[in-house]
Amino acid sequence: MLTHLDAKGQPAMVNVGEKPVTRRTAHAVAIVSLPPALAALLKDGEIHTKKGPIFHAAVLAGVMGAKRTSELIPLCHPLPLDDCQIEIRPDSAHREVAIHCRVLTHARTGVEMEALTGATVAAVPLYDMGNTLSEGITIRE
Repeated sequence: MLTHLDAKGQPAMVNVGEKPVTRRTAHAVAIVSLPPALAALLKDGEIHTKKGPIFHAAVLAGVMGAKRTSELIPLCHPLPLDDCQIEIRPDSAHREVAIHCRVLTHARTGVEMEALTGATVAAVPLYDMGNTLSEGITIRE
């Protein structure tokens, strides 16, 4: 049975009111594949453009995305996040960047959607800011 459908098959938020508040954590990863020209610009763990440092923008976007997940994903419960960490791991040898989002809360439901949203939203500035330097950026996984 799908949890986000009521008895009549209509969309419905899951009632978590009777569940206990517990410590909840989640970890999600997004991979951004870089074209050779952009990968060549990786220096000291960052890519600098006229718009600024790409990874700094990605970290801020990821945290903001995780915090606003319930506004972006239908039927998600709004959760107070105790912590949200975005870690950018560039791998110039494979021309890719791994974006790790780890989220923590104390709530009645999990934070998997917040971690997924944080990792995904953090990947978007890499595409946006990097695309001005080189086309062919791919966001995956």
